[in-house]
Amino acid sequence: VQLVESGGGLVQTGGSLRVSCAVSGFTVGDYAIGWFRQAPGSEREGVSCISNTDGSAHYASFVKGRFTISSDGPENSVYLQMNNLTPEDTAVYYCVADVLDFCGGTPWSPTLPGLYDHWGQGTQVTVSS
Repeated sequence: VQLVESGGGLVQTGGSLRVSCAVSGFTVGDYAIGWFRQAPGSEREGVSCISNTDGSAHYASFVKGRFTISSDGPENSVYLQMNNLTPEDTAVYYCVADVLDFCGGTPWSPTLPGLYDHWGQGTQVTVSS
């Protein structure tokens, strides 16, 4: 199983970015897949996820309608479209997957992310003021 993130970069406040997670070793839809982020000096926090039980999408409270998670079966990838970015969104963004469904609840507030099986290497998102 391998998760490879891409699409991070530098953007100004109010701008947009789409980060991607290319999956190999399993089929998107068979695993719950989510995005976490970690800023310097901060704990990892969940951003968004897609359930492998019912395909529903869930978001952390701080997203406030700005982000959209999606999956592409033929590409076997998951995306996170981020709009109206602020400097508080600056972090390394990680793609995470697990055969056990960790995705649910509104807002999504995951616990014990260290227990999830598969992590990507992360992609840096920097939002300048």
